[in-house]
Amino acid sequence: PIFRWDFMMLLIKKYFILLLLANPAFYSAKNKTDDFIDWRAGRKLEWNDYKSKPDPTSDAAASTTTYLGIEYHFSNNQFTYSITCRFSKNRSWGLYQTDYILSHEQGHFDITEIFARTLNKMMTEYKFNTNTYQDDLRKIYDDIQDEKEKIQNQYDDETGYSRKKEKQAEWLKKIEEMLTSLNHFSDYH
Repeated sequence: PIFRWDFMMLLIKKYFILLLLANPAFYSAKNKTDDFIDWRAGRKLEWNDYKSKPDPTSDAAASTTTYLGIEYHFSNNQFTYSITCRFSKNRSWGLYQTDYILSHEQGHFDITEIFARTLNKMMTEYKFNTNTYQDDLRKIYDDIQDEKEKIQNQYDDETGYSRKKEKQAEWLKKIEEMLTSLNHFSDYH
């Protein structure tokens, strides 16, 4: 039953994608509202990427929204997956737009990339089980997501949201070291 449901959902997704591609107006509108930037080593965030209006109730200088995602497929006894690490333009904002604050916000995006690589590492180590893979993969993803949020909060707490300049410099160095240590797992695209 699980495989039939997956197969039906796959057919529905394929039909839906074909339907969207057959409608040029939707396809064109979708491209114009593209909200995301995928993490890339040579591509740093710029203030022009921040499209949302600042939250008037927040005392933050800026807010960066990132997403860590995974898609997986199992068909014909083949298991494949794809991981995404993205920055949301339309959910991120900067009230005080300085290079220093932008480097702090880049740190948040880089932390998400650390966990994209960690997720890729966990997926390469996973021993596929046809009976439990959905629960197994949900647990792997949830555990990684929980750890990512913990580190994001720790980053803000320890740097005082970038106000503690010495701690901010330490964290940026630490983030760079973590990215480098997981470089072997950066090929998840």
